Amino acid sequence: MPYATSCLNGDHKQSVFAPALRSFTPFLTTKLIMLLFYRSIYCKNRELAHIYITRGAFVTANISSQKFNWKEFIKQISVIAIPVALQNLLSTTGGMIDTMMIASLGELHVGAVGLCAQFSFLMFASYWGFVGGGMLFFAQYWGAKDHKGIDRSYGITITCMMTVSVLFCIASTCFPEIVLSMYTDKTHIKEIGVEYIRIVGFSYPLQVLAIGMSALLRSTEKVRIPLYGAVAAVVTNTFMNWVLIFGNLGAPMLGVRGAAVATVISSGVNVLVVLVLAAATKYPYLFHFKNFFKWDRAFLSVYFRKCFPIICNEVLIGVGNMVINIVLGRQVEEAIAAVAVFRTIEGLVIGFFAGFSSAASVLVGKAVGAGETEIAFRRAKRIVYFCQITIFVLVLILFAVNYPLLHAMSLSGLSYTYGRGLILIYGVACIIRMGNWTQNDTYRSAGDAAYGTILEIVFMFAMVLPCLLVANNVFHAPFLVVFAMCYVDEPIRYVLMQVHMYSGKWIKPVTPEGKAGLEEFKKRRLEQCSEV
Repeated sequence: MPYATSCLNGDHKQSVFAPALRSFTPFLTTKLIMLLFYRSIYCKNRELAHIYITRGAFVTANISSQKFNWKEFIKQISVIAIPVALQNLLSTTGGMIDTMMIASLGELHVGAVGLCAQFSFLMFASYWGFVGGGMLFFAQYWGAKDHKGIDRSYGITITCMMTVSVLFCIASTCFPEIVLSMYTDKTHIKEIGVEYIRIVGFSYPLQVLAIGMSALLRSTEKVRIPLYGAVAAVVTNTFMNWVLIFGNLGAPMLGVRGAAVATVISSGVNVLVVLVLAAATKYPYLFHFKNFFKWDRAFLSVYFRKCFPIICNEVLIGVGNMVINIVLGRQVEEAIAAVAVFRTIEGLVIGFFAGFSSAASVLVGKAVGAGETEIAFRRAKRIVYFCQITIFVLVLILFAVNYPLLHAMSLSGLSYTYGRGLILIYGVACIIRMGNWTQNDTYRSAGDAAYGTILEIVFMFAMVLPCLLVANNVFHAPFLVVFAMCYVDEPIRYVLMQVHMYSGKWIKPVTPEGKAGLEEFKKRRLEQCSEV
């Protein structure tokens, strides 16, 4: 049952919307509070809520009565978000270096490798449901200091993830022609892609293992170890690309096959560095092998019940994105090359987002798991807006440097025009999109894996894909118009996600401490309402 924001947070004074809230007339303020109360889960009796609302002076004063410590909050975010963002930016930088080196072989090679990356994204979508579900348990058990819970959660999470990675490894190494045929009908691009994906498929289990370990380390606030692993991987990948793509230091000139071999080697280095540093710092949870598989029926039931919506979300959204990539992969060759370059640049924005996503998951999930419900709610709202402001600044920088960036990746003529258009469209859309993603990750870490999942799936299949297919197949719209259809749902979802954020329905603890804290929080807020 939803609870009223006015009875819930008591912290609007320092919020982004404080000036607007203070400028409301008493009538508008009362109506706003009435709307929020009618969505409440704690003040369930509407007649009682209306009594509280009519005495809005107390409620409004209560909203502004407590200050929020922004300085400490930003410090907490930075400790988690900056290393995670740097790790992802390093990985993206490695991808950009890959693209730049492969670009010297020609636009067809860039397009082929870009299409292979789409298969990797499908694998990502297939296993990310387990990562999201696992981080929900990692963060809440970490807040509750439940070490056995962390061990069991990691054991089932990494088992499921590795199963997915092995299946994709088999598909890419044994059936590369079939895989590439899903994404393009261009024969020359397909031939180049087969050479690449047949080798790079061996890196999938290593990459997935590294991501699983990183998720656990981040959730338990050990964010530097994955960062060091990423540094080692990028350095290794860049060096091996230089050696194997171009045949330096006496090595054979392997072209795109050299890039694939470099990816496999660097993925192994990443895993090795993370394990060595974890052992050196005596980090326990990666090495409790005996505890990884101590599952019982009750635990598995809770785990998969929480993970199932996320798995459905990631798999179905992955299928939706595959349809999008199939449509984009059947455009002219200049458009395919521009999309491949754009996906690399997109990683810059997602890299920054990943930092905030991890911060939201840890800070909110930890507070919920420890029973600090009000702290979790107050953190959740602010991290969304802070994320969007940061992404906005990044987008402005991206707009400013798009010309030299695209030319450095060997785009010219029509492919450059397309690349610039993709960046402009995405730059506008991603500010809203990252807000949606951050809210969804916040809900998941707090125990609500369903709401954002349902919204994303419904809008993908009821709005995005129909608009995309109609624009492309019926109206034969220009390529950039077709691409813009990929983001047509974001503003609507953002409004719905904000309503859910302020309703508070997303706080659903899995730990005993969290459940006790939630009940105490409800009781305290009802008492606060009764004093009106």
